[in-house]
Amino acid sequence: MTTTHMLETAGAEIAYDVRGPLPTADGRPPLLMIGQPMTASGFETLASHFPDRTVVTYDPRGLGRSVRKDGRVDNAPAVQAEDVHAVIEALDSGPVELFGSSGGAVTALALVAAHPDDVTTLVAHEPPLIPVLPDAAAAERARAAVRDAYEANGSNAGMAAFIAMASWRGEFTDEYFAQGAPDPAQFGMPAEDDGSRGDPLLSDRSWAVSGYRPDVDALAAAPTRIVIAVGEESQDTFTGRTAEATAELLGQQATVFPSHHGGFLGGESGYAGQPEAFARKLREVLDEARP
Repeated sequence: MTTTHMLETAGAEIAYDVRGPLPTADGRPPLLMIGQPMTASGFETLASHFPDRTVVTYDPRGLGRSVRKDGRVDNAPAVQAEDVHAVIEALDSGPVELFGSSGGAVTALALVAAHPDDVTTLVAHEPPLIPVLPDAAAAERARAAVRDAYEANGSNAGMAAFIAMASWRGEFTDEYFAQGAPDPAQFGMPAEDDGSRGDPLLSDRSWAVSGYRPDVDALAAAPTRIVIAVGEESQDTFTGRTAEATAELLGQQATVFPSHHGGFLGGESGYAGQPEAFARKLREVLDEARP
């Protein structure tokens, strides 16, 4: 059974869903799954592979069902971390296990740094952290090119530029920038401008997410077991490289998961991965922490 809740936080009304009982049936912590800009709907398939667990998902402020009341449009990890902290407190079940995807993994790292007792085990899957890269300045330039394409010609142009950035192998070199803005037709998309300019992925509204610098000292001091995860198909791409660099920063090697950046997504997504194998690996990693 899934129940939906609305929670008032500072400057927002946060929607979150609880699949299963609270307190949990097996005595294990709730399993919280978060993304950014992805909302709770992106975890439907992954959650279905944990029928024995109480799974909690949420919509980040200003996205999906969560209403923003602070008058802002930017997405900041520290702010979202406070929202997640409020959800964990509202569950009233003690610390959680947490799976964070992409920007959600960045939020999760900010959460553990600020509230180290909130999370027992964090699996941070491919956090897109530009500052940890050796070619950070070039990565920022590539990110700006996505924003510029989007602002000039709308969603299709912006998404084409984003796909080109996300799929590039290795550091962003002169060869990458010499390609110029890709044609949306290359990716099966129309060239028409849809008029959109506020997309959290394609605009600069989430630059604080990709520009976040992890607090290594705070993370090292936290009691949380932190696992940085990377998709086997993502290695040497932008988010694969950021995952591996983040893991190195924390004194570990990235744990390899099946599939790609969206490897947990099911067939309802146009970017389907291998959700059954992904869930099996996630369960294995979480169970490693059990006494």
